[in-house]
Amino acid sequence: MMVSAEHDPRRAGVIWVQHPDVPCPVITPRLAVSFRPAGAESIAALAEGMGEDSGREIFRRLETGRQCYAAWAGETLSAYGWVSFGEESIGELNLRLRLLPGEAYIWDCGTLPAFRQNYLYSALLVYILGELRSQNVCRVWIGADLDNVASQRGIARAGFQPVADLVIARVLTLRSVWMQARPGVPESLVAEARRAFLNNRDEVWPSAGNQVRDSG
Repeated sequence: MMVSAEHDPRRAGVIWVQHPDVPCPVITPRLAVSFRPAGAESIAALAEGMGEDSGREIFRRLETGRQCYAAWAGETLSAYGWVSFGEESIGELNLRLRLLPGEAYIWDCGTLPAFRQNYLYSALLVYILGELRSQNVCRVWIGADLDNVASQRGIARAGFQPVADLVIARVLTLRSVWMQARPGVPESLVAEARRAFLNNRDEVWPSAGNQVRDSG
């Protein structure tokens, strides 16, 4: 997950990409788990693991085409990750991700505290890539907060390539966000990231001090 900037300008997050037809590294978790899609039968476990008051939001996601995949230690949820197609809101950055057919976006991933530091996150990402490959997905995006070192390591371990940093700055009463390409990344790939995350333009919106945000 990516979070908004507190100091302007700053790099708020990193955009990564992987193409499922590229061989993924083999990652062996440090404990015995199984991976499988998490559907309606897993709503209660997901709600508890994600800290949701109820399963209503999880049900809504599943009903609107989002997919969830999870790692299980026996019957205990240990890690999870969500996948979206088409469009998805990155609420913390006030962005609207728009994907082409054949693209997917991995988001809202988590490892429960008792199961961390066991390579579950990166192993789950590799599993998700395999599932998406069987659905003929050709490009998978993921983003992470720049300060979340553990997440960055897990994403890199799963074979994702960093494409660009999202940079946020305040300009008068507006906030703007743009992409700063990582060294050596082809401009064509950066352009694809800009198309997906910024819709081919820099995004500008009222700064937090000059707007009312719905907290519901």
